[in-house]
Amino acid sequence: MVRALYVGRFQPFHKGHLEAVKSILSECGEVVVAIGSSQKSHEPDNLFTAGERVEMAYESLKEAGLADRCLIVCVPDVNYNALWVRHVSVLSPRFDVVYSNNSLVATLFREAGAKVKQLKAARRKEFDGTHVRGLMLRGGEWEKLLPPAAARVALKAKAASRLREVVKGDKI
Repeated sequence: MVRALYVGRFQPFHKGHLEAVKSILSECGEVVVAIGSSQKSHEPDNLFTAGERVEMAYESLKEAGLADRCLIVCVPDVNYNALWVRHVSVLSPRFDVVYSNNSLVATLFREAGAKVKQLKAARRKEFDGTHVRGLMLRGGEWEKLLPPAAARVALKAKAASRLREVVKGDKI
């Protein structure tokens, strides 16, 4: 069985991420969802804790009937690109292929000898964490961009209020 690796910050886990997992699973038997920058939270670009991101991803995958084919791991930053692939590999179950549209991620894994495939991006401008957080900040309708399970986790965490608090005094 082919197992894929899908790395992201998932700040938050939105419908584009869910569509990416579905697309990966149409080609692979399993996918490892690697939550990057897992040590970061309570920042304008990294609003959610690792636990909240795990819960958003898991509950969304479970609601979509995909959780039994997905593994979720947390990957804190190592801040040393030449070592990053090894760092991810040590923290992840075995994988055969990496799916990413991030050019740095793709380059680092290719240089390490991994097979890398590009994701089919679904409505990328709408399904974008920066866009979702911007809607949260402005009081827009961000919930509809997340799978219902992820929206419930974000609402329970009072994400929009948290974001408004953490940006006070920051330039955005």
